[in-house]
Amino acid sequence: MANYFIYTTKAGDTFDILALDAYNDEAKATVIIQANPQYASILVFGAGIDLKIPIIEVAAAATLPPWKR
Repeated sequence: MANYFIYTTKAGDTFDILALDAYNDEAKATVIIQANPQYASILVFGAGIDLKIPIIEVAAAATLPPWKR
């Protein structure tokens, strides 16, 4: 079982936009870049490039009550 999914870019996509969509956090763009080193130098994608988007576990905040963790 793969621990990533494949996303096919649309014209204008960027790593930070993809990270915001996938993880709700632009700072996690490095996770996507590390999974796709051959595209690390691309700032703005054209359409039709298949990228691996790693699936990462998001830990529940310790401040949440137990029934929301």
